[in-house]
Amino acid sequence: MTPVDAILARLLSLHPKRIDLSLDRMRRILTRLGNPQHRLPAVIHVAGTNGKGSTIAFMRAMLEAAGLLVHVYTSPNLVRINERFRLGHVDGGRLVSDQMLADALAECETLNAGAPITVFEITTAAAMLLFSRNPADVLLLEVGLGGRLDATNVVDHPLATVITPISLDHPEYLGNSLPEIATEKAGILKAGVPAIVGPQSDAVRDVIERQAARLGAPLCMAGQDWMVSEERGRLVYQDPGGLLDLPAPRLMGRHQFDNAGTAIAALRAADELEIPASAYDAGLLHVDWPGRLQRLSHGRLVSLMPERGELWLDGGHNPEGGRVIAAALADLEERVPRPLVLVVGMLATKDCEGFLANFAGLARRVIAVPLQQEKRFAPEVIAAAAERCGIPAEACESIEEALARTAQLDDAEAPRVLITGSLYLAGEVLAANGTPPV
Repeated sequence: MTPVDAILARLLSLHPKRIDLSLDRMRRILTRLGNPQHRLPAVIHVAGTNGKGSTIAFMRAMLEAAGLLVHVYTSPNLVRINERFRLGHVDGGRLVSDQMLADALAECETLNAGAPITVFEITTAAAMLLFSRNPADVLLLEVGLGGRLDATNVVDHPLATVITPISLDHPEYLGNSLPEIATEKAGILKAGVPAIVGPQSDAVRDVIERQAARLGAPLCMAGQDWMVSEERGRLVYQDPGGLLDLPAPRLMGRHQFDNAGTAIAALRAADELEIPASAYDAGLLHVDWPGRLQRLSHGRLVSLMPERGELWLDGGHNPEGGRVIAAALADLEERVPRPLVLVVGMLATKDCEGFLANFAGLARRVIAVPLQQEKRFAPEVIAAAAERCGIPAEACESIEEALARTAQLDDAEAPRVLITGSLYLAGEVLAANGTPPV
């Protein structure tokens, strides 16, 4: 057990719940730490259901291409908790070292003095310490869950706020309807701070517009104040400041055009930043975000695939995430046809059938696997959900067994295998394959 693991194990005992949305404990520990949230670089705060991480990845790549130092805080991690903390560096951001993270967590643990606090709250406090003590130009700060009561919502005057597409997810914490969830997400809006809003349903847009009007937060809405489209294989972005004709995003899928557009809109709305057009170009070409329609080309698991087979990975886990993944794979199928096989593992809190329904008529088979998490669907439950969606399915006991099974399927073409259903599963795959994020 590393020093970081040992500290986290102790911290787990300080609160009976992993998630308990409140700002009281966060404000208490930040006060004991000397309020590092008041000494951060310029903050761009990002909430939403889908696309938060990809939008942040685009912004980071564009800012770094402009020569700026960028701190990044995201969650959850895939393999190591260090992935949540990226410190700006002249050669590009670097994950925080084990020693720096252990020292920051130990300082937070000492000053917390055994008081109740969730692990996410204390790791967010450690992030504030690290980011306040290391110089950078911008901090890209991702909400953990919701927004209004999220531990990251302690920055009074961010440079900008961003809300990516909102859909139904985490109803046990955020509410059972889109307006309820949107109200929680819109809790990051601040008076006088530009709010960049990605594509939304009418119900969500109405909530955000009311909250922005109440606070006096200038809105920059997709489809109204800025537009992005794919034209002849390129990304075309337009707002009142002009038109940008840019290369297609390196990240796969039509939804990544929307995420890239949201990133560009946010950087152009932040008046303090001076981003040349060449940085948008370079950022789109060099962006990296593991576990999101990621093609695995080498590693231990890849070696288990049938000859000439393709192995893909995506951590999508809700119905809207399933929709955009299925749309991207349908586009790929049109260009390069292959039989699609899904290897699926999911948490028991997710809408398994709603997720899988997106792949009806596209996937030839679902092979269900267990997660290493306690609150998981049994593979047999996932397989039954797939059958109800009209997709032939079976259960396996491991990812390795599932990949070996793909070699036995009676298809003339080598399969395209997508492992999906959970970011936890994506992390397990990257670790087992020997290709963790860096």
